[in-house]
Amino acid sequence: MEFEPVIGLEVHIQLNTSSKIFCNCSTKFGERPNSNVCPVCLGLPGVLPVLNKEVLRKAILASLALNCSISNFSKFDRKHYFYPDLPKNYQISQYDLPLAKNGYIIVNNKKIRIKRVHMEEDAGKLIHSEDSPYSYVDFNRTGVPLIEIVTEPDINSPSEAYMFLNILKNRMKYIEVSDCNMEEGSLRCDANISVRVNGSDKLGVKTEIKNMNSFRAVEKALEYEFKRQVELIKSNQKIEQETRLWDSINEITISMRSKEEAHDYRYFPEPDLPPIIVEKDFIEKLKETLPEMPDEKFKRYVEDLNIPPANAEILITDKIMASFFENCCAIYNNYKSISNWIISEIIQYLNKNKIEFIELKNLKPENFVELVKLVDEGRITSRVAKDISVKVIEEGISPLKLVSEKELTQLSDAKEIEKLVDEVINTELDAVKKYKEGKKNILSYLVGQVMKKSQGRANPKLVAELFEKKL
Repeated sequence: MEFEPVIGLEVHIQLNTSSKIFCNCSTKFGERPNSNVCPVCLGLPGVLPVLNKEVLRKAILASLALNCSISNFSKFDRKHYFYPDLPKNYQISQYDLPLAKNGYIIVNNKKIRIKRVHMEEDAGKLIHSEDSPYSYVDFNRTGVPLIEIVTEPDINSPSEAYMFLNILKNRMKYIEVSDCNMEEGSLRCDANISVRVNGSDKLGVKTEIKNMNSFRAVEKALEYEFKRQVELIKSNQKIEQETRLWDSINEITISMRSKEEAHDYRYFPEPDLPPIIVEKDFIEKLKETLPEMPDEKFKRYVEDLNIPPANAEILITDKIMASFFENCCAIYNNYKSISNWIISEIIQYLNKNKIEFIELKNLKPENFVELVKLVDEGRITSRVAKDISVKVIEEGISPLKLVSEKELTQLSDAKEIEKLVDEVINTELDAVKKYKEGKKNILSYLVGQVMKKSQGRANPKLVAELFEKKL
């Protein structure tokens, strides 16, 4: 029998507002424990929550970016459960009348449906120390605004879940509603998975997986849980409906507790908050502000600009970098060459210095295009371009000016290059002998020696041709 995983995701995204969802406390990450709290988010008697309008605006924007229908009428509910970091003993969330529903994201030409998007407040954080017999609670995160995005069980492989999460994250970053930083808890994901016989409509018993701190961890956890459930089915054992934790060290899931049902939370309407009525004009105005989404950019880059899919995939990960690429393309139409140089030089520079594209204050499209054109036109070698690219990135200096000042133009004079080739042939006797014995890959070493002597200026194609002719 062939088995198929059936996966649904529940993604919590923290909205990047300055203040919390129902009070004026700061949402800033990393502050001293219990310093960003007040009677409202601590749930003290007699206080009343007031909805932050910016939370509503960003939640609607996120829902529109996920192709959801926005409810004109929605409400808040109380979700009851006891946990030490939940001071009110209930969480203000949305239950039967969420803010948005019936959305979708396209993943590899397949529609993954989004059942609902709703607003809610976050809980606090428990801190456990191995050096202390006590656990501590930090309420700074209590009341931080979240949206929960719940998919239908349309995902049929762990890799598809991974791709969905990447597309979702990029969309949220493009519309600037969240930084989606998993390390700081701005994006958290729980996954539900069951197994069914391929081609059948009957779903198996599902388990929920928590405690995954990266998209790769989600993928690995789902892979493990699918195999575990298949083994249980094959050995005629029962699958329990439960919540399981992902152990990233041993790469296994561990049983945590039996799965809660909706009735366990005793939902009822939040009496201290009025219903939310969203006017159609407000929704339409927000729709007009939506940028082109990253997956739409990917399609346009590949189909219209004819750049390699691998390049397009990297370029769309950062909205500012994508904008820079397009500004370069408006000046010079060798789109593939521009994309290659952005990835080989700028991305490498960012990774080396551990910074974001937005921090490159001096980088100008016209200077970068000038660099690419100098190589494309054969006026400088790729090696020279790589050597001066750092100054172009860091200082915003014109590459043409650098090339002129330092006399870095490509050396293509056959007689001058021949002299250098002869010098290398006379000094690199072992390499020459190996080449003549048939070890043709040694040619790149010999060419490299000439490039060194010419400080990267010699035309590498001409150098290789001369070596082949002489040897």
